[in-house]
Amino acid sequence: MTIAFRTLSKLLVPAVGNVFCVARLQTSALKMTDNNPDYKSASSIHEFTVKNIKGEDVKLDVYKGHVCIIVNVASQCGLTANNYKQLNELYEQYAESKGLRILAFPCNQFAGQEPGNADDICSFAARTKVKFDLFEKIDVNGDSASPLWKFLKHKQGGTMGNFIKWNFTKFIVDKDGVPVERAGPQTDPLDLVKSLEKYW
Repeated sequence: MTIAFRTLSKLLVPAVGNVFCVARLQTSALKMTDNNPDYKSASSIHEFTVKNIKGEDVKLDVYKGHVCIIVNVASQCGLTANNYKQLNELYEQYAESKGLRILAFPCNQFAGQEPGNADDICSFAARTKVKFDLFEKIDVNGDSASPLWKFLKHKQGGTMGNFIKWNFTKFIVDKDGVPVERAGPQTDPLDLVKSLEKYW
């Protein structure tokens, strides 16, 4: 009886320990994601929290009352120079007068065209005199995609699938935080003005 009990204990204790480890991991995972709602049930970007390029949490409700452009950026893309230039022009022209905000999210998922770390990205932004808001490098596609970007794609699907096709896909978000339009990488930022005017 004693021998059988000892044998059973040797089998049960590690198994119970593993259950507790799994439970701890699941709790940790919940803590990591509890800042953000399920992207399918969310109604606005204002419900989400992201990290800026310095790694600090930013609750997107700070953008309430502002029309926003949310864009995935890369520093080594053929579209980079034109997009950064025109995004800066939009910001300079409409940030003060209309309250426009531009939220740029570096992403390295397209031909490895944003390979650097946060310091590298900040250095590039300084050289290009970026005035708009820059956030932590993220994924925009796949299981590891930012919850915010899953939400954007869910609300504004793309041609031939909701996934992001390339760098510089742009989402227009109205003052209530609702994604209202989506523009592809080949659309110049300045071409968005007519659309933006509908939401001022």
